[in-house]
Amino acid sequence: MDRRPRNHEAAYVPWLAYIVQHLRDLARLRRVRDRIDREYAQALDVEALARGAYMSAGHFSREFRRAYGESPYGYLMTRRIERAMALLRRGDLSVTEVCFAVGCSSLGTFSSRFTELVGVPPSVYRRQAARATAGMPSCVAKQVSRPIRNREAPAPEPHL
Repeated sequence: MDRRPRNHEAAYVPWLAYIVQHLRDLARLRRVRDRIDREYAQALDVEALARGAYMSAGHFSREFRRAYGESPYGYLMTRRIERAMALLRRGDLSVTEVCFAVGCSSLGTFSSRFTELVGVPPSVYRRQAARATAGMPSCVAKQVSRPIRNREAPAPEPHL
């Protein structure tokens, strides 16, 4: 029996190779995302993360955004802000201590990004969250106060 590929079978070979490669890339991206979740407080840069996925930095950034809806840096900052929110709810650390505890090296960048995602500055959040989540189990408080992902908090209305 002749098993040479027929014309219609040969057309599927490139697609199959593409699908296999795409699935491998998704597995690598998932491992990198898991690394970000575990090591959010470490100094992570896109180039190092891309090397872990065996991709160039540009390709890694594009594929990560396509898979998860935001850039690797945006995902990392969202993880850091989520952790910062939990630390600020505890109330025993200052905003500066929280900033450095979650891996940010600039208080200004941390405060700006926190305000973009949460809608209020970290110092205001610390005061408000302590009252709002008093007596609430921490697992419930985390879900209730989760930051908005993939879109920024609504801008405050201007005072006229």
